Amino acid sequence: MELTRQKAECLALLFLMALCVKSDFVDPPQPVTSQRALAETQTRLPCHYQLEEGEKMVQVTWHKELKDGSKDQIITAHFTDGHKEFGRYAGRVNFESVDPMQNSALLIPRTEESDEGSYTCHISTFPNGNFERRITLTVWILPISSLDPVVLVEGEPFRMVASCRAVGRPAPSLSWDTDLSGQSQEHTREGGSVSSYYSLHPLRSMNGKKLDCLVSHPALEQPRRIENRLVVQYPPDATITTSPAHLYVDLGNAELLCESGGNPKPQSFTWIRREGSLPDGVSVIGGKILFGRPLRMNDSGVYECVVNNTVGVGRTEFVLTVAEKSFFRADLLGDSRFLIIIGAAAGGLVLVLVIVILVVNHRHRHRNRKLEMELSEKKEEINNLSRQASFRRLNSVSSDPRLPADDYALLRVDSRMKNSEMSLDSGLPSSLVPLKAQQDDGIRLREPDLGHLQQGGSPHEGGWTPSQSAAGEREDDEDSSSYQISEALSNHFYLSKGVLRPRPHSNAILLQPRGQII
Repeated sequence: MELTRQKAECLALLFLMALCVKSDFVDPPQPVTSQRALAETQTRLPCHYQLEEGEKMVQVTWHKELKDGSKDQIITAHFTDGHKEFGRYAGRVNFESVDPMQNSALLIPRTEESDEGSYTCHISTFPNGNFERRITLTVWILPISSLDPVVLVEGEPFRMVASCRAVGRPAPSLSWDTDLSGQSQEHTREGGSVSSYYSLHPLRSMNGKKLDCLVSHPALEQPRRIENRLVVQYPPDATITTSPAHLYVDLGNAELLCESGGNPKPQSFTWIRREGSLPDGVSVIGGKILFGRPLRMNDSGVYECVVNNTVGVGRTEFVLTVAEKSFFRADLLGDSRFLIIIGAAAGGLVLVLVIVILVVNHRHRHRNRKLEMELSEKKEEINNLSRQASFRRLNSVSSDPRLPADDYALLRVDSRMKNSEMSLDSGLPSSLVPLKAQQDDGIRLREPDLGHLQQGGSPHEGGWTPSQSAAGEREDDEDSSSYQISEALSNHFYLSKGVLRPRPHSNAILLQPRGQII
């Protein structure tokens, strides 16, 4: 029983040691891995084994597995004998590191399609034994593509107009980028060769249109574009024009121009006149007939232009009519004097329009000023009427019996002052104006006795009644203002002992009434 237990412990220890050894591979970590590479580029096959303490690498060898199952030795390195390359791999492969015992990665500087296959990295160590890593290499070939355009001719039947080919590994796919309405067919062959054909019915409107081939491949981030423009040839289409547009007798430097499209461009122009040969004195320069002399009536006729290119012939006719020189056909259309007349007429019309605008503007301004004056007069009249209404309201207060005696006496004096313009103009009270002047004005005045007003007497004493005074004041209210009356009273008179007396003035002339002593 003790022996059995010891054997089990040894087996467990060996198993743990085996696990520890397998975990010492750094790159690649898995026993079997796959990798892709592009042809004509460098390929690196990793193999890095991390030695344990007390362990020593003796030898590293790379093998390639052949189709029959056998292994072909590629390169080997021994810790004492150095490294060696074998067979057809000599000069084509080498170790990545100078010391293969530290880093055993294999480099293929220029990868070929034949390098595709399964590779094994074999490590021999002491005392732990041998270890391997297996890498399957797939070699891709970037597509090699081409596009062959076809020259087309208008009128041809439905046919192939372009072909696109590509070779790669794996096989690429082809497509067309165009606005044309056609059909495409694709064929794939062994070895990764693919072809695509585009067909349609050619028309001249398709000339120059885009017909690009797109090549797609797993090794390309985006499709590769091969640009192409469709080429459709077609015969010329000729037209004839004149320079100038209107021809008449004695016109100089007249021309007939033959213009033509077509693809390719026309190579030759031929001019024919139905009535016979071309007129004398004219020259043909390519697609142009130049009249080197003034036009004549006999230059009229039917002219034909024939245009040729590699595809076909185009022809057109033109009826040339030379008109007699007249006002409507020559003077009006070709003579500069007619242009001067038109210019003068246009200038006159513009001048008339300017004058009309100025007159209308002046009348408008005059009317505006007149309206402003009338509006000002109306405003003044309204102000006067308003002022007179205010005067009437003020004077009407004098007939109110509720007023005090002194105010009533003053209002009475105010009414007397309004009845005499002479008293206001000269700065004198009405009692000092000559009696004759008062009689000439048709006004009967009497000096009021203001003594009784000072003593609180009735305003009706002395033969004076408020109704008579109020009536006179209403009649004179339309000719004066309360403002002038108040100013005259304050500036030229003062009240002394119940009597209204004039203020002394250097220029005043006082006329004393008979029987009154001042």
